Amino acid sequence: MRTLRLEADQLSERTGELAELLADTVNGGASVGFLAPFGRERAADWWRGRTAAVAAGRLAVWAALDDADRAVGTVGLSFPHPGKPNSPHRAELVKLMVHRDARGRGVGRGLLAVAEAAAVAAGITLLHLDTETDSPAEHLYRSAGWTRAGVIPDYALDPTGVLRPTTLYYKRVGSPDG
Repeated sequence: MRTLRLEADQLSERTGELAELLADTVNGGASVGFLAPFGRERAADWWRGRTAAVAAGRLAVWAALDDADRAVGTVGLSFPHPGKPNSPHRAELVKLMVHRDARGRGVGRGLLAVAEAAAVAAGITLLHLDTETDSPAEHLYRSAGWTRAGVIPDYALDPTGVLRPTTLYYKRVGSPDG
């Protein structure tokens, strides 16, 4: 397994396989912002919509590639808008996904480590995320040293359309002194 940071052109080239990954994640029950059934074309449209943010440096996206060079996992870091001068030290971890066929092999943990290291290299000292409460992802974040900040009830619909709470997490990375 190798990890590749996707530039805007690479994101465009891999839209099909990333769409398959996103559709598999949603249709497999993971709450990543979409309702099931979720098709590849809608997933491809979503990924195409990220290209400008990647090109502008507001979003960094990594793909975990299997031995056949197929994207089986992904994670992103969303950097603060340049118009928010009080938050250059933080970023949001977004859309950590692993294809159902690749789960249980450390792909998610590896992607998380890559994103955290890249945040440190970019001068980020605080990461935050939200995830569906009681989801398998919570175990990953806790075991990787993330701190639970709280729960928001009825935050979002899960892929089946049921309102679910979300848990907020944060992690201090790097040095706040730079």
